[in-house]
Amino acid sequence: MKILVTGSNGQLGREMRCVAAEKPRHDYVFTDIDELDICDAQAVMNFVLAQQVDVIVNCAAYTNVDAAESNELLAEKLNAEAPENLAKAAAAVGALLIHISTDYVFGAEPYNKPCREEQQGTPTGVYGLTKLHGEERIKAVGGDFVIIRTAWLYSEYGKNFCKTMMQLTASKPQLKVVFDQVGTPTYALDLARAIVTIIADYEQERAASLTLGLPAASYEATQPAASEAAAQPYSKRGIYQYSNEGVCSWFDFAKMIQQTALQLAFPDAQQMDQCDIRPCHSEEFPSPVKRPNYSVLDKTKIKETFGMQIPYWTDSLKMCIENSKK
Repeated sequence: MKILVTGSNGQLGREMRCVAAEKPRHDYVFTDIDELDICDAQAVMNFVLAQQVDVIVNCAAYTNVDAAESNELLAEKLNAEAPENLAKAAAAVGALLIHISTDYVFGAEPYNKPCREEQQGTPTGVYGLTKLHGEERIKAVGGDFVIIRTAWLYSEYGKNFCKTMMQLTASKPQLKVVFDQVGTPTYALDLARAIVTIIADYEQERAASLTLGLPAASYEATQPAASEAAAQPYSKRGIYQYSNEGVCSWFDFAKMIQQTALQLAFPDAQQMDQCDIRPCHSEEFPSPVKRPNYSVLDKTKIKETFGMQIPYWTDSLKMCIENSKK
């Protein structure tokens, strides 16, 4: 299978490169904006038609939550229009689009009740709203898609909370971290492996359809397929949610980063251990947008549909810090 990965220089994109090395039988095409501007609809269509890809994994997004409030047009372009471009191109060649969304499509849900896929989105800021628009545009295209909402993404690559905390605790005597925002961290490597599990399932289903003499789903970007009745859409297309198991606050996360680094004898761990991390309210860090107080994602659907065993968040954090030492 040929698999196109967009946004390949980001956290998830780089972990997809690592996972691709574990699955060398697939032909991966990694792009970032220099190779493919996904905001350019015609360029996307031309690229996908030329490559004849089987799966598109969209790891690209505008993710600066605060800056999105004053850059709404750019956020909408990257988070809504670009995914639609990819969905139309995927539909044109009968490919599966795997798109990454966010827990920020929620924001006003009851505390202590995990968010489910079918709940109506209640974003509290531009970032979450534009990501919700992206989901809606993909669904409207009508091709094969898997949307994965995730949360609190971190890895040994790029800019993220884990790396920031490791740097700050090694250089500051005291830190304040909010305790009134609750969710679940997601190690990007775990998410990348979950994506590969979905790709393998899609490949198996498509192979079974071909064995039975049934055509794989193929859609026109602007009109229904000529043989729509005969097309076989991916039986598991839809919206899913993925994060690691467990629940914590940002304060809990920060403390566990500190403790795990010391346990694993990470360089600078002794300095990190000297930092006094204290809990605080969100109001102590004024922001142009209100973050969700509780955005724990219900992962029942993805676990049952694909038979996934999802690691607990503290175990994945330990793996990430171990990998950071290499």
